[in-house]
Amino acid sequence: MKTIDELLAEGVAGKRVFVRADLNVPLDGTTITDDGRIRAVLPTVAKLAEAGARVVVASHLGRPKGAPDPAFSLAPAAARLGELLGADVAFATDTVGQSARATVAGLADGQVAVIENLRFNPGETSKDDAERGAFADQLAELADVYVGDGFGAVHRKHASVFDLPARLPHYAGYLIATEVGVLKKLTTDVQRPYAVVLGGAKVSDKLGVIDHLLERADRILIGGGMAYTFLKAQGHEVGSSLLQEDQIPAVQEYLRRAEEKGVEFVLPVDVVVAPAFPDLKTKAPAHPTTVAADAMPAGQMGLDNGPETNKLYASKLADAATVFWNGPMGVFEHPDFADGTRAVAQALVDSPAFSVVGGGDSAAAVRILGFDENAFGHISTGGGASLEYLEGKTLPGLAALED
Repeated sequence: MKTIDELLAEGVAGKRVFVRADLNVPLDGTTITDDGRIRAVLPTVAKLAEAGARVVVASHLGRPKGAPDPAFSLAPAAARLGELLGADVAFATDTVGQSARATVAGLADGQVAVIENLRFNPGETSKDDAERGAFADQLAELADVYVGDGFGAVHRKHASVFDLPARLPHYAGYLIATEVGVLKKLTTDVQRPYAVVLGGAKVSDKLGVIDHLLERADRILIGGGMAYTFLKAQGHEVGSSLLQEDQIPAVQEYLRRAEEKGVEFVLPVDVVVAPAFPDLKTKAPAHPTTVAADAMPAGQMGLDNGPETNKLYASKLADAATVFWNGPMGVFEHPDFADGTRAVAQALVDSPAFSVVGGGDSAAAVRILGFDENAFGHISTGGGASLEYLEGKTLPGLAALED
């Protein structure tokens, strides 16, 4: 896999460099609530611009239905990129149409443009190779060189991720090179003890990674909504908590295998419950109570790890040499249910371990809860991509960058 440093050594002045970024930032209307993914691609974009490239930045945002939708416009992300660069960033109001062609043609050396949301074109996500390829052909007309730096999308077989690199000289940007290097530390030559913290809503989202980690991890700590399927699998009442009944046999098998292999599975010993899911807009008091994990009342919903669980999890992370964390421990967006997620983050800050925060909600939680990102070994920009890498899957966007 060639890197951007090799491209820079070859010279990029005057060349149109297509940077496939991940600007899929959370929005409240047109306000960006977390610009972490924009900042993550900044080193690549800035270095190319400084070297005189004409930089064309492209990304998806959200899940539009293959047609323009103002709610998913990349205009706010383009504006924020310009603020971070300290330079004007041009914005094309389409992907491969008149605006995109004119905007790219108007770039001078060292200037940057962002084209509109790639998913406004049905060819970006099409499962039909010909349709996807046709869109990639149009994108290729906008550039001389391709730089892949959207790690959060490399697990997708999309036109701009998989097909376009085959049509242009291609290189990995700084972010992708960093992410792959970090993930190798979690899969090869791992420093032990190796602890994994998995949270989030659904067990089904984590089945593959749990299966893979049972062969590699020393401890697996479970939290978030998925914990209640584990507790139910042990025969406990879980009230009205999130539950995937159909996953109970798989969970029971994982617990059996973990015991057989000597992998320590750690589940909550107490949980914070409330009568209903909290209002995340008003942050109104949710009247939480703490109960033992094996004594949840019917009609109550588990929404966070309890204080004894927080102490337990901190102790299980204290002596780890490597930690991978993906998924919050509770509904961290509400102050009544943020303590479990905060406790895990604090435990990683306090630990000497090489800690990786695995993207998505976990990365957002770290920032929202006020932690210094530099206190962690690495904060990934791609939750889904990180998980699939740890499952041992081939990621299309990484395969496309290989020579």
